[in-house]
Amino acid sequence: MQLQRIIRLVLSALILCALLVNTSGLIEYPFIKQLENWTYDARLNFTRSDTIDDRIVIVDIDENSLAEVGRWPWSRDRLATFVENLFGLYQADVVGFDIVFAEKDESSGLEQFERLASTTLKDNSTYLRELDRIRPSLMHDEIFAESLIGKNVVLGYYFKTNLQLGEPAEIGSLPPSLTRVDAQWSERLFINHAVGYGANLEVLQRSARSGGYFDNPFVDADGVFRRVPLIQAYDGHLFASLSLATAQGHLETADIDLIIETDGSQSGNEYYALEAIKIKDFSIPVDASGAVFVPYRGAQGSFSYIPAHRILSGEADVEQLKGKIVLVGTTAPGLLDLRSTPVQNIYPGVEVHANIISGILDNRIKHKPAWTLGYEFVLLVVIAVSMALLLPLVSPLLAAAGALGIAAMVTIGTFIAWNSNLILPMASPLLLIVLIFMLHMTYGFFIESRGKRQLANLFGQYIPPELVDEMSESPQEYSLKGENREMTVLFSDVRGFTSISEGMDPRQLTQLMNALLTPMTRVIHKNRGTIDKYMGDAIMSFWGAPLADSEHARHALYAAMEMMDELKIMQQDFKQRGWPDVNIGIGLNTGNMNVGNMGSEFRMAYTVLGDAVNLGSRLEGLTKNYGVNIIVSETTMAEIPEFIFRELDLVRVKGKSEPVAIFEPIGHRNDLEESVASELTAYKQALIHFRSQSWDKAELDFSNLTRLDPGRLLYQVYLDRIAFFRNEPPGDDWDGVFTHTSK
Repeated sequence: MQLQRIIRLVLSALILCALLVNTSGLIEYPFIKQLENWTYDARLNFTRSDTIDDRIVIVDIDENSLAEVGRWPWSRDRLATFVENLFGLYQADVVGFDIVFAEKDESSGLEQFERLASTTLKDNSTYLRELDRIRPSLMHDEIFAESLIGKNVVLGYYFKTNLQLGEPAEIGSLPPSLTRVDAQWSERLFINHAVGYGANLEVLQRSARSGGYFDNPFVDADGVFRRVPLIQAYDGHLFASLSLATAQGHLETADIDLIIETDGSQSGNEYYALEAIKIKDFSIPVDASGAVFVPYRGAQGSFSYIPAHRILSGEADVEQLKGKIVLVGTTAPGLLDLRSTPVQNIYPGVEVHANIISGILDNRIKHKPAWTLGYEFVLLVVIAVSMALLLPLVSPLLAAAGALGIAAMVTIGTFIAWNSNLILPMASPLLLIVLIFMLHMTYGFFIESRGKRQLANLFGQYIPPELVDEMSESPQEYSLKGENREMTVLFSDVRGFTSISEGMDPRQLTQLMNALLTPMTRVIHKNRGTIDKYMGDAIMSFWGAPLADSEHARHALYAAMEMMDELKIMQQDFKQRGWPDVNIGIGLNTGNMNVGNMGSEFRMAYTVLGDAVNLGSRLEGLTKNYGVNIIVSETTMAEIPEFIFRELDLVRVKGKSEPVAIFEPIGHRNDLEESVASELTAYKQALIHFRSQSWDKAELDFSNLTRLDPGRLLYQVYLDRIAFFRNEPPGDDWDGVFTHTSK
């Protein structure tokens, strides 16, 4: 016992060490990162407010706007009207463009006009005077730039983290930087250092108040936007993101402070870590990379949307925009600004910026400070030691309760921290709890596996391994003792087996039987059946024991139908091998049966007995009389209402005095073809005429059915009976039952 405890402690320590290595970053396990992302998303979605922030409005270049105004990009003179309306008519506070204007607007045709003026029409004074007159109205970029002057506009652009071969590093003009990175910590901060950019035309950027980048180099491995950097560095300068620059514009401040933590060392190896970014009275917690976790309010629609074409036409509500922070972006799929986020798989990129601005203004930015690394170390050690000492001393039930209790405390603690804007690690502590619990329950598993082996010894020859696994969950419920249950039995038999066996040598006959019985057994096992025995060419199986099955009749019928499908495939294979054609008949009956281990002291077998079993065997024998493959009793049919059946007859079988209605399964109700339904209706009418002794009508009905389906033996059976009853009427007291005198 002492040795077992030591082994448990050693194994627990190994699990702990493996997780501590991941926490330290020496070896990172991607699946733990994925689990951490999942727990982060779960916390975010569980606590999100799902409210609308009316301080921020998104002017949306949506599909309707593209239909109204025309495809993107729109001409810059029209965008000038757009900006003039936002600030003049609607009195917006600040406007941020989640768009870059990196190329010249040549839609006015000015370049072509200028080319004509210098070539073909250079001597045409009238043309030159007219061109001079209209030239200002054709300079769309300058018109747009003029509309930006003196207005609180933030233009968007993007940084490049990687450059493709031959790709220019710099396009357009960057806005003024926040500050120049001090040379002594430029290489020590872990912020992203871009290698290029795609920015706005110089004339536009110079006229705007500021600019902000909208790219995100910190997208997680699963493609989800969880973190976004508020600052990036380029060529020794710091630049603000679109959300940070727009927040600055709203707060009317150009000042920004970086809160840097250092260790105060003078050795030249001083430690620098970015803790927060401060603008005016707002302190924004960031990680060492200068990134924030996006504080999503909810799914798309957490901010008011106004179609861009309504701004151009002046149809928007002034009160909806007056004094508001306006972000101009797009939700049109063709403009490719849709992102994957924790709250929604397809989410507008412009709304990501809106959520960050909203979080800054509300002090809702979640923070994962550097000390959480030490917290995670301590927490993992405490959990591992507690569980390793506790679990060996208690029962499995108490061990499970203890593990759940520790997991609950970790979960509650992380949610309390979350509500205080702290992000604490959750995946690794919960994973440690699960792993150590599973380790200590392994001893219980060995006991359970011993019971499973016992069940396999008892029932393994009758049922598939999957059912043995299911039974092993509560092995005490199963035994070989006799009991009475409602069950379904299936008998199948090869027709004409004697003539088949006489035409084959023993080796070929053995191969044929194996090739036949193996797939049939596989089908029965697949449908949760128990093989009772093989009787030469016949199979006896049942459903409902040893594992209780409330749908035993349904599973048995599905097995029978699938056996016939399997037989069609086998017949093709048999034909290729030169073997004779093989057909089978199947009988099914549902009823109370005695099941258990029966036999003698020399040999026992787990089998079923009773009248219901005998009837199933008789039904199989009747299949050849009616020319059908499967016959089920009325009790089986009643258990499967979704199937369509053809009533074959009312019969008394040998050894049973009570009449039984027998049926042929046709198929699922949803799959019934119209022609088959019509034939069944006609058949039912023919059966009514037959049982009411209306021989002429019945004969006409069955003759018509025979012409419709000449190969169906059933119709000829009734025509033969009609001919017999014309000569020997059954009498007025006839109950419509046909008595079979043979098995």
